[in-house]
Amino acid sequence: MSRARRGFKARRRRNRIRKLAKGFHFDRRTKFRHTAETVKRALHNRYKGRRLLKRDMRRLWIIRIAAAAELLGDSYSKFMGTAKKKGMQINRKMLSDIAATDEAGFKAIYAATR
Repeated sequence: MSRARRGFKARRRRNRIRKLAKGFHFDRRTKFRHTAETVKRALHNRYKGRRLLKRDMRRLWIIRIAAAAELLGDSYSKFMGTAKKKGMQINRKMLSDIAATDEAGFKAIYAATR
């Protein structure tokens, strides 16, 4: 009895994974077992990286706001606490952009929270 090869379905599955391995070097691209493991890791790190980016950006925004508040003689936590009590609707991303680019605008926002 002749040997049955896996054929079309297996090749399609392998090609789908090989397509994701574009740019990998040596065995990581040519040998399927290495390729599959590397692609699996790469997809996991891509997923993880999207979450880490959000975390890093929030830290950057807080650092910018803290630096701008420090120039006006206040701490980040006190500034944000009073801003929340006053019902300020602006988020950290926009507030940090204003703090970094428009000093007069941040001073106006700071004065409004006092």
